[in-house]
Amino acid sequence: MPELLIDDADGVRTFTLNRPEAFNSFTVALKEAFLDAVLEAAKDESVRAVVITGAGKAFCAGQDLKEHIALLEAGDPAPLNTVELHYNPLVKAIIGMPKPVIAAVNGMAAGAGASIAYASDLRVAAESARFLMAFANVGLTADSGASWTLPRLIGHGRAMEMMLLAQPVDAQDALRTGMVGQVVPDGEALSTAQALARRLAAGPTTAYAKIKEALAVGSGGSLDDALDAEARTQAEAGATADHREAVAAFVAKRTPRFTGR
Repeated sequence: MPELLIDDADGVRTFTLNRPEAFNSFTVALKEAFLDAVLEAAKDESVRAVVITGAGKAFCAGQDLKEHIALLEAGDPAPLNTVELHYNPLVKAIIGMPKPVIAAVNGMAAGAGASIAYASDLRVAAESARFLMAFANVGLTADSGASWTLPRLIGHGRAMEMMLLAQPVDAQDALRTGMVGQVVPDGEALSTAQALARRLAAGPTTAYAKIKEALAVGSGGSLDDALDAEARTQAEAGATADHREAVAAFVAKRTPRFTGR
């Protein structure tokens, strides 16, 4: 079976990390396949929303440490370069995706796996979901963008606590702190995320891309930076066919038909 499953339906592309026997941990092959697939989805106009999930009982346990150790012992430089070669481009591709990305977190999300969920725009967690920043347990520091994304979700203090203590956070605590948007019964995270993705896929996807751009600037820039970004993205969104359609539909008292253009 391939380590990454890809499914398309109703404008939604679902990526399933498919190494359930290893809790969907990242091998070099999976990282490369996933990065290529995310980049392709960003360019594919038929893809209007993206869902990321894991097969079996886990979302993703992060780096496959068995492969990591084997490569280190063999003198292969891949483990030392993987942040720059794989994880950084992957997180940039997810955050920069010009369409909504939803993580359906079923079971454990640890290390780089949790970071993939944090990099997504929305997160749906199963009741059994757990989030773990386990880097300190193996003598490492945060990677895959977690030092940037996690504090923005739950605040600096809680992020520091998760990283220093390396204790798992359950789904309900994740909901209370704003790490996830909703918690659903086990077995329903993927279907809930896909339903949400279909709703977004039917919407003004160019406007969604501009919202993502503006929020990225506003979360880390000055007021002037945010105002400049809002002026630019609003002008760009206002020039779309979707905006004209939405205004016409409002006047005609009908439901707009968005095309993403």
